[in-house]
Amino acid sequence: MKQHRVVDSPYGPLTLVATGGRLSGLYMTGQRHRPPEESFGDRSQGVLGETVRQLDAYFAGELKEFDLELTLDGTPFQRGVWAQLQQIPYGETWTYGELAERLGNPAASRAVGLANGRNPVGIVVPCHRVVVPRAVSPATAAAWTASAGCWRSRRAGREPRTSCSRTRPALRPGPAPRSGRRSA
Repeated sequence: MKQHRVVDSPYGPLTLVATGGRLSGLYMTGQRHRPPEESFGDRSQGVLGETVRQLDAYFAGELKEFDLELTLDGTPFQRGVWAQLQQIPYGETWTYGELAERLGNPAASRAVGLANGRNPVGIVVPCHRVVVPRAVSPATAAAWTASAGCWRSRRAGREPRTSCSRTRPALRPGPAPRSGRRSA
């Protein structure tokens, strides 16, 4: 039996889905590959209390590793990728290539990326710790960190030390194509 609830987070509302009492989905609003709402089951604010407690502690900077029972529905390859994601230490990142090597298939970095994108419980299974080399500028990473700090300050009833944007910063686009030049 599936049930779900919606909780607040620094990144907007999160929909938590339980299957048989275990966390089986954690979705952000507008998330790519988010299943339709009708597949989440009945809404119940009493479900997944321990998940909510651990998410709150994680966002408050008090928890670095989740200890939750999960039900992850995917192919054997996807489940293998998701198991490896859980091995990435807090504060570290791996590239898709490194993750593919750890799975024993260095040529599978693109497939790893696709499986990572289908992770049904992002944050808890830390897909955000896998990066493309040089994909995010240091300024963007700093802005994301600052936005989480603003959320923590507001939640604690304190005024943030820096000005806070209500939205997450966008990733910087690559260089613009040169105008007026044609390639042969």
